[in-house]
Amino acid sequence: MPRVKRGTHRRDSRRKTLELASGFFLTKSKLYRAAQEAVEKSLRYGYVGRRRKKRDFRSLWIVRIGAACRNAGLSYSQFIGGLKKAGLDLNRKVLADIAASDEAKFTALVEQAKSALAKV
Repeated sequence: MPRVKRGTHRRDSRRKTLELASGFFLTKSKLYRAAQEAVEKSLRYGYVGRRRKKRDFRSLWIVRIGAACRNAGLSYSQFIGGLKKAGLDLNRKVLADIAASDEAKFTALVEQAKSALAKV
């Protein structure tokens, strides 16, 4: 059987892990085993956090739209249902931005949603 030398793979992977762990506390940035555990955990937190961020922003937009709808005398669910029946396809991010920045446009949207609800 031919002799196999390790080459640089082990050293490269360790260096990569320790670079990812730079800035961690005490041994977690210095010793490979502790650094590997800390990096794996931090990557898991990052993955979960990226999904959590989408959830949090959607709920924030819904709260903003709901508050503006209540000021206009309509519930959030009635407003969204009215927009769908009126054929207006605006996502919640855009609706929240309109609700926060331009009250006149949002009032026009509320009126369209109310008229679509009244037709049905």
